[in-house]
Amino acid sequence: MNTIKHTFCLIILLLTCFFAKAQSSSDLIVLDTKKLFGKFSIIGGSAQLLTDREGYDNQPNFINDKQVAFSSIDENGNSDIIVYSFDTEEFTNMTRTTTKSEFSPRLTDCGKYISAVTVEEDSSQRLWLYPINFGEPELLYDDIEPVAYYAWHNNIAAMNILGEPNELVYPYSRENIAQLAQNVGNCIQKRPKTSEITYVDKGTSVVLNGKETFELKSYDLEEKTAGNYGVAMGQGDDFAWIDKNTLIMAKGQELYIKKVNKSMEWEKIAVVSMPGYGAISRLAASPAGDKLVLVMERK
Repeated sequence: MNTIKHTFCLIILLLTCFFAKAQSSSDLIVLDTKKLFGKFSIIGGSAQLLTDREGYDNQPNFINDKQVAFSSIDENGNSDIIVYSFDTEEFTNMTRTTTKSEFSPRLTDCGKYISAVTVEEDSSQRLWLYPINFGEPELLYDDIEPVAYYAWHNNIAAMNILGEPNELVYPYSRENIAQLAQNVGNCIQKRPKTSEITYVDKGTSVVLNGKETFELKSYDLEEKTAGNYGVAMGQGDDFAWIDKNTLIMAKGQELYIKKVNKSMEWEKIAVVSMPGYGAISRLAASPAGDKLVLVMERK
């Protein structure tokens, strides 16, 4: 596999970005949702705090319909991966490390691991696999770093590698690491039931109604073709797929959806107002479409 290297200052830049976010205090809020005849909606009055503490609880991702994994930074500044079960209402540590920090958990395609971007003892930032049976973790792609964000397709990770510019890459093989895009935002998502990787293109901006925004783009890993799903909401990076054709994004405390098979326009579906909380910064949808987990910043 070709080695992807960047200067030490770029690694420090990425770590600074992570830890700067960690200084802000955020919680997870869960909403009940429903899909009926293809229409997605929020159940009014269902918003509840999933976490409630001064600190960083962030980067949620559902690993199945009943469990959500997220990053949590403790009082010593270490980030671990926590899994919450909606059935048992219990939190479980997937990692409990004192010399490393884990971010951005996802379930691998094979279902045997939770993957995470891991900041190692020497500040290397690579993708690791943590067995769901709590076995020994495994390093993946030892010479691809520093990894920022990623998504899975066909048991291979499409990764955003920090640099000037940053690069979205996909290792088809050890000898063929394809560059898919540059200047992508801090969110990479697989479009369900397709071979598309989707992201916000931060390389060029679009002025819409007098305000700057960016475009949501895609790359089909099997067809090797690029696509476009119109503009994002404001200057936000984070989005999620409810299903193959439904995108969701937040702007402030407002939630919007876009049916990409019907329109490029966003439709406002809810306002989430929680006392003591500001804007929605991240969101994750359950595979069944019955829950939405938001990250909201403490005021």
